[in-house]
Amino acid sequence: MSGAEQAVRAKALALLADDSELAALVHGVFDGVPPRASAPYVSVGGAEGRDWGTKDRVGREVQVALVLNGIGESADRGAVARIEAAAGALRGAADGWTIVGARVMRTRFAFGRDGGWRHETVVRCRCLAG
Repeated sequence: MSGAEQAVRAKALALLADDSELAALVHGVFDGVPPRASAPYVSVGGAEGRDWGTKDRVGREVQVALVLNGIGESADRGAVARIEAAAGALRGAADGWTIVGARVMRTRFAFGRDGGWRHETVVRCRCLAG
């Protein structure tokens, strides 16, 4: 994982963990899948990067998954809205990189066999070095 992927994941984790409205709706925000957690909870999943830049600046395009995991009949729309708001707030400085664009690329909702569900939001961030 390059520095851009790490920077995007760290910023997403910090934004979600600092959101007091989201904290009132979920039991926690985790880096990856926690070994033990009560649903609902949010996890920052994998990050995939590829080359992206300008003629004079090195850049990376990073896609990161923000996942709301829960149990019961359906996803909590309030928590989903807070995650999407955090996705929009990713722009700006991030550990030696500048996120110049952040956009929700896709969402996916699925029920699990155990009565649980997951709502995945994939965010594309375009980053420039420095």
